[in-house]
Amino acid sequence: MIDSVPERAVILAAGLGSRLRPFTDDRPKPLVEVRGVPILHNALRNLSAAGVKETTIVVGYRRESIKRCCGDTFEGMRIVYADSDAFDRTGSAYSLWLASETLLKGDTLLLEGDVFFDLALLERVLSMQGDVAAVDLFEHGVTGSAAVLGAHGDVLEFRMNQSIATAAVEPMFKTVNIYRFTARTLSHVVVPALQAVIDAGERKCYVEQVLARLIESGALKLSSALCTSARWFEIDNEADLRRAEQIFHFIGAAAPRAEAVALEASV
Repeated sequence: MIDSVPERAVILAAGLGSRLRPFTDDRPKPLVEVRGVPILHNALRNLSAAGVKETTIVVGYRRESIKRCCGDTFEGMRIVYADSDAFDRTGSAYSLWLASETLLKGDTLLLEGDVFFDLALLERVLSMQGDVAAVDLFEHGVTGSAAVLGAHGDVLEFRMNQSIATAAVEPMFKTVNIYRFTARTLSHVVVPALQAVIDAGERKCYVEQVLARLIESGALKLSSALCTSARWFEIDNEADLRRAEQIFHFIGAAAPRAEAVALEASV
């Protein structure tokens, strides 16, 4: 049951998307399509359907394409933009820092702009209170940031560059790169940490690295939302794009990821 929905969301969509070339030669990665639907439009549609009133999109590479495609409103939801002029030499933490004004306004959802997902996944995150990270089981071929969880589902660590092989040695869960943060955590913990990173000149730092430091220091307590029953996929390269097209063989269908995996195995 969803008790409350943050009024705002931030989507990080500034990067070059160089690993997804040639698809990103003429468009930013968030506008690459899965079954005819741009990744970014899928996210905005789900946010609007969930009840979010305003989304800030951090843009950089081919920013005007995103602004033209999304406009000032999307399915009744207000859209604002934060421009990055250093998108080709900075990490996601810098992009999030550019959205600090939004983060300081209250509870906020945070999404990476390369995740294609079902509304059910967002609803799972929203069904939980406090500060929440969406996670899932590792699958073959999936790599990236991971979360080590405690007995009660709390995030004990974030680790970069993990895979199903390392998760088999020590139980870890793949981060979906969708988060929910409370107003207090954002104003007292996350935004000051982002400012400290920028002041220290760590402009290539990733959001997960900032969160990892905060968890390690005890400044951040983050719960996990296990999303095994919802479809999603993070799209970094062409193989990821093809996999997403298999998982979302019917856009909007309620089929779980397990069905998509079975479909892939039969091909």
